[in-house]
Amino acid sequence: MPRLKILLIAVGGLVVAGVVGTRFARPAGSASGAGAVCRRVAAAERTACYSRLLSERLGAHGVADAVATLDAFAAADPDVAEHAHEYAHGIGIEAYGRSPEITATFAACGDGYSSGCRHGVIQAYFESRDHVAAPEVEALCKPFKSATASRWVLFQCVHGMGHGLTMFHAHDLPRALADCDLLTDGWDRESCYGGAFMESVINATSPHHPATQLAMQGHHHQTAAAFKALDPDDPLYPCSIMAERYLHACYQMQTSVMLHFNHGDIAAAAGSCDRAPLQVRSVCYQSLGRDITSYALRDPQKSADLCAKGTAAYRPACYFGAAKALVDWTATTDAAFTFCRIVAREPGGPTCYQALGEEIATLVATTPEREEQCTRAQDPAAVAACRQGAGLR
Repeated sequence: MPRLKILLIAVGGLVVAGVVGTRFARPAGSASGAGAVCRRVAAAERTACYSRLLSERLGAHGVADAVATLDAFAAADPDVAEHAHEYAHGIGIEAYGRSPEITATFAACGDGYSSGCRHGVIQAYFESRDHVAAPEVEALCKPFKSATASRWVLFQCVHGMGHGLTMFHAHDLPRALADCDLLTDGWDRESCYGGAFMESVINATSPHHPATQLAMQGHHHQTAAAFKALDPDDPLYPCSIMAERYLHACYQMQTSVMLHFNHGDIAAAAGSCDRAPLQVRSVCYQSLGRDITSYALRDPQKSADLCAKGTAAYRPACYFGAAKALVDWTATTDAAFTFCRIVAREPGGPTCYQALGEEIATLVATTPEREEQCTRAQDPAAVAACRQGAGLR
């Protein structure tokens, strides 16, 4: 396997970026002091400065320390906080280049920043391959499958697989989706589809994202993609040309395309969702809810206010997507509970707690833990909705 080399790079442009997580202890003061140096340099040089420091911490102290260093940088610099997901991708990409032990690196990456570090690991794995076959695709995430474990880390692996397969096929999205179809489990396939659509959007809208940079360095095994990723004249493309089995995953990402072209106009994106096919219109609003949390910098009240810009009939779907995104960012539930309490009295408010319950079911494996989480909803109707989402009787 060739050694992968990439500078940790992070820029804006995709709405999956957001605020700082707190999953790791702060690194030594020397890292914080070095970050202060980066804050003093010109804006054009700041990203390279932070990237160099993260790479140095990774090489000297390992993955967990690099992520903890990113925590410290993001806490001190709003620009790093805004693009922390991309920085985390870069840490994971370089970490795999240093050690191909996926299970151990996943553990060291932690849950923060929407698991960007873990996604980077899987992307780098596929970029190091010369070919991909069904047995390899099926076996990659098996170490994370267990009847007694949560599906949280498994999801990050299979979702990351969608990212990696899309890169492997030089961003020929239909070929990547066909490889996702090699997975025998339906939940795995759907998770892989989501990663493939997300990677397609990232590559088209964020040319300096670490994954895009890695793809530009590689692809010795594939020719350039003929697939057109985006169409500025069709806010529903590529969903508008996809087979039925891909529509749910596609529309879960589509508002990132809309907001890219309309420069962050939430109301306009909601209007585009209103023109989506009826059977996936609520899914499009779930996508909008996810993206709204990024535009609101994960602030629950601001997220609720932005959901109100959409058509009232689909506002519960926006709540649904926002609640899930607030959990996904840090793999914790506090912000999502706060958000659901804000929208609880709105029409469809209990839907928020159902989404929260679904996330709880992914985060924790045992019934008592799920029960304990759902009781935090307090109101009987809210608790019932949470329990329904969590699969509790």
